[in-house]
Amino acid sequence: MKRLFIILSGLVLPGLLFAQTKLMSMEEATLGTGLTAKNLSQLQWNGDENNWFFTAKNCLVKAYPDNTLKDTILRLPALNKGLKEAKEDTLSRFPSITVYKSNTFSFISKNKFFSFNLADGILQKLNSWPENAQNTDVAPKTFNTAYTEKNDLFVSVKGKEYKVETSLNPDVSYGSNRVHRNEFGISKGTFWSPDGDQLAYYYMNETGVASYPTVDITDPIAVLDGTKYPMAGQKSHSVNIHIYSPGANKHIELETGADTAKYLTNVTWSPDGEIIYISILNREQDSMWMKSYQASTGKFLRTLFLETDAKYVEPLNGPVFINKDPSRFLWLSRRDGYNHFYLYEASGKLLKQLTKGPWEVGSFTGTDAKGETVFFMCNKGNPIGRSLCSVDLKSGTVKGITSSAGSHNIKMNTSGNFFIDSYSNPGLARKIVMLDAEGAVKQELLSDVNPLKDYKIGTTSIFTVKNKENTDLYCRMIKPVDFDSTKHYPVVIYVYGGPHSQMVTDSWLGGAGLFLNYLAEQGYVVFTLDNRGTSERGREFEQAVFRHLGDAEVEDQMCGVKYLKTLPWVDSTRIGINGWSYGGFMTISMMVRNPGVFKVAVCGGPVIDWKYYEVMYGERYMDTPQSNPDGYKNASLLNYVKKLNGKLLIIQGYQDGTVVPQNGLSFIKKCVDEGKQVDYFIYPGHEHNVRGKDRVHLNTKMYQYFKDYL
Repeated sequence: MKRLFIILSGLVLPGLLFAQTKLMSMEEATLGTGLTAKNLSQLQWNGDENNWFFTAKNCLVKAYPDNTLKDTILRLPALNKGLKEAKEDTLSRFPSITVYKSNTFSFISKNKFFSFNLADGILQKLNSWPENAQNTDVAPKTFNTAYTEKNDLFVSVKGKEYKVETSLNPDVSYGSNRVHRNEFGISKGTFWSPDGDQLAYYYMNETGVASYPTVDITDPIAVLDGTKYPMAGQKSHSVNIHIYSPGANKHIELETGADTAKYLTNVTWSPDGEIIYISILNREQDSMWMKSYQASTGKFLRTLFLETDAKYVEPLNGPVFINKDPSRFLWLSRRDGYNHFYLYEASGKLLKQLTKGPWEVGSFTGTDAKGETVFFMCNKGNPIGRSLCSVDLKSGTVKGITSSAGSHNIKMNTSGNFFIDSYSNPGLARKIVMLDAEGAVKQELLSDVNPLKDYKIGTTSIFTVKNKENTDLYCRMIKPVDFDSTKHYPVVIYVYGGPHSQMVTDSWLGGAGLFLNYLAEQGYVVFTLDNRGTSERGREFEQAVFRHLGDAEVEDQMCGVKYLKTLPWVDSTRIGINGWSYGGFMTISMMVRNPGVFKVAVCGGPVIDWKYYEVMYGERYMDTPQSNPDGYKNASLLNYVKKLNGKLLIIQGYQDGTVVPQNGLSFIKKCVDEGKQVDYFIYPGHEHNVRGKDRVHLNTKMYQYFKDYL
């Protein structure tokens, strides 16, 4: 076992330790009221200007890089005055704004879109849409707005409604944000061209896709509300991309081919609005073709390149054009084993691989004014952190910009010579500084204030343990408050363990959050480990779980349990485990595959059998039940119910359309068949997670279960 670093949470001078006497309430630990890190609200650059805005006390404040002067430039009453003069409803608090050009910001109030010019104080209503509109998407420059009503798609131009597509078939929708169930980085179903005068959008046909029944119990007679849910190995929906031009009232359809068993992802316009690029995957997800189409006609132009992988390809980002130059773009790919940038000509000719090494590029940040340097976020040198780096397009030289340890969040100005850097680490709640292009701190915008300085919290440590393959696995441990090494403490393991996750991070509290610290406050050792299959460690580390979900993950987690049992102050007879979603699958997997190790388990929304999960995610990691029957059989928790030994609580959102309740219910039925006792709790009205004030009820229930039985 190799220790990397140990962070004492709540670092204070010894003389201040006596002030740490408060304990968190469940409400505080759940809702974070008053205990979240201090921040600068709505912090953003002022268009092309080298100054920035933030909001405070219902005012808009401007600040400058060359001095610490701050100007209050707009107060809520002045904004309301403009709304009154326009005979619009006034606001009770400063709205959420977007600065879209120097000294001008936009905001939405109810179903209306406004702009406010700070130079002349003029407020304009730019657009509006119906109150029941969903999936609103405002175009740049023109402020045309796309929105959906049920399965239909509309565009509003200066408040005038245009019907783009009407669906007479309930299984057909336009502009839906549910396409491919939000896999492949998809978060919406409409895409405005750079000049805002053309709209690309998804057409989705779910005819033949099975509908999963969810029930709304708020009516006197419960109402059935079916959700289209294509399960692994079953029929999925088909999609295509259409384009609408509001000015010409013109519709076209891209020529993406007759084959419907494919995924269309990462829809991207060229900067000149002439070409649309789409990543197209086969259903097996082992091949991805980057293709281009003429936006004016929908004609297929060319296949730029093909990416294949023996296991799976998963494009999450479209091409990134450098400084709005349509002739070349950056492409993020894990083709060499780690996520890195590749520079392409628009024709598909590969110019060079820009970044390389055993680390991951996370996201594109921007370029300098000349388009010679690319800035990006990555975890170079720290697999659990996030820093800003740059790469020179000609030389390929990679340079680190941020130097402070931790996880950084960057807002870059348009010229690429100044950065607003908001960061944290396990002992630092949040600090915001302004950096120049060399990474030098030019100004401190927000000093760190520990929101838990008056509270007694446990000591957090981050370290690594080795798995059976001698790979480092990152762990986080929170010791109980008032830790005494002569005592024996129960353990609660918090687990997720699935793809697209990293629970142990170089961030405030090590990424643990308040509820896990609350458990430590109640006398538990709280432990988390990121196993193979999780993110940010490269392709081989993530793909180790392919076709055998639950095997490598459980094996790695048990290395953590083995480590815990070596600690003399751990009561190895009182180990509990908790997780949600994939973590729910992991929680039950750990318990039934290692009977007798875990005394208590609490999980929510667990996948029980991967044949009950949706096509895109399930088949990426497991293939189909038809092609991988042994993998599905081995992963199914129904086959381990006989080994259940200990107290288990399963929690489910009644309207869960992500991990459908059939999973948990099938496990309950199998427990009844096998004579195994298990506890089950439903949250009516909640989907895949329990949010809002009911979260307090959920956390109380989970804590009480551990308190009663662990």
